Formats: sequence, structure tokens, C-alpha cells
Amino acid sequence: MGNNGEVTRPASTRAARLDQVCAAAVEVARAGITEVDADDVGDHLQVVAEGDRLVTHYFECRLAGYRGWRWAVTVTRVPRSKTVTICETVLLPGPDALLAPGWLPWQDRLKPGDLGPGDLLPTSPDDDRLVPGYLLSDDPAVEETAWELGLGRARVLSREGRIDTAQRWYDGDHGPAAPISTAAPAAARCGTCGFYLPLAGAMRQAFGACGNFYAPDDGRVVSADHGCGAHSETLIEAAETAVEELPTVYDDSAVEAMSVSRAPGSVEAAEPAEPYGHS
Repeated sequence: MGNNGEVTRPASTRAARLDQVCAAAVEVARAGITEVDADDVGDHLQVVAEGDRLVTHYFECRLAGYRGWRWAVTVTRVPRSKTVTICETVLLPGPDALLAPGWLPWQDRLKPGDLGPGDLLPTSPDDDRLVPGYLLSDDPAVEETAWELGLGRARVLSREGRIDTAQRWYDGDHGPAAPISTAAPAAARCGTCGFYLPLAGAMRQAFGACGNFYAPDDGRVVSADHGCGAHSETLIEAAETAVEELPTVYDDSAVEAMSVSRAPGSVEAAEPAEPYGHS
């Protein structure tokens, strides 16, 4: 014998039949839009069957700033009655409606530099960039302070947090691809600069702080292969150029006395001097 177990048939979904009495009540639905003036309600767009004797009428919205929106008025009636009543009225966006951008949580909208004086930026308790300070990590600098209970900070950077930070610094304006770095001499790298202050822990291998007052990255974290023209070993040596000795064209070491004859009509020595126009 075969299996005589219970047989379950899938429930068939029947589309709602459009109630003609409710569909014809266009003016009743229009009169239900009382939130705005009559001029703000445009043409009747369509009618949609929502259920048995339940119909929604859509009207054009002419309110300023609501392009593409529609007034939706749902009407119904009781069985064997010709009187149509209004269930609800609402303003809904249409397919081509002008909508505001989707809402994003503040932590997704926040950008570097948004934090200003007096602002507070709380961190989530489950932030994967941080781990409790008492946990062992692969960062020697953390282990030096966290090995004994009660010492160190409450939370420190996790391995994922350090990797994310290092990649962001390396790809930013203080990494090797920065314009000032690519324009600097090939040997002028921060890792070999006397003003370079390496960071502690695992970050020490790739990053440090610039301590050159005249460098554009002074006080900022830079990668070891970052560079600029203010490298400590950028020395400009004066080129020794031979000056060609020219032959002497005159000799001012000797004075030769010469007599000068006066031309006819010149001023005699006995004549008084002419005034110069000042006292």
C-alpha cells in the first residue's frame, strides 16, 4: 500500500476583484483630501483593488516640492450597500518621485575632520578595532603594559584595528604615493631622515612621526618610505668653479699728471663762480 499520509495542497492566491461601486466613487475619494487646497489635487491617475470591496484611488499631487508624489485615498463599503466611505488618505511617492537621500546612521556619515572642539565621539562597546587591554596581543608595546592586571589602558587597538589604520595612513597624504613624496629625491625617504621619530610597537616597522619644523609633515605620522625635500641629509654643496683670469686692461696704481689747456671762451680763474640756485 502507498503512503496515505496527509496531503497539503498549496493555497491559491486569488487577485482581488475590483469593486465597481468603490471604483466609481472618484469624487468621494477626491473630497476626502482635506489637508490641502483643492488646487493642490490634480487629475485622477488610477484605481487599484486592495481587497474585497476595498479600493485605492490615486490623484496627482501639485504641491510645490512634491514632484512625482500621489495622493492615495482608500475607500470601502459594507456588503449590499451602495454607500462608499473613506478609510484613509495619505501622500505617497510615485515611481518618479523626488525623494530625499536614504537615511544613514551617524557612524556611516561621519568623515575625517568632522569632529570639532567640544564634540564627543563615543565608541561602540563591540567595536572590532578595539580589544580589552588585559588580552594578549601580537603587539609587543601592548604586552609590556598589559601583562599585569590593573596596568595599561582599558582597551587597545586590535590586530584588525592596526591593519586598518596602517592601510589608511599608507594610502593617504603621508604615504609614499603622496605628491610631495613622489617629487622628492629617491633617496630622501623618511626612514633614513634624522628628524624621523619611529612609533612604538608593531607600527614601528612602517611608521613614525616627523619632527622637522620646516617640513610640511611636521608633527604628523608618515610612512618610512614617505619623503620630502626637507630630508636631514639633503645637503647642497657649493660647486667649485674656476674663475678665468682676464688680462689687465688698465692700471690704477699709478697717476700721471697731465696739463689741460682752456678752450676759447672758457671761464677764467678770476671770474666769480655762478650761483647754483640755492643759498
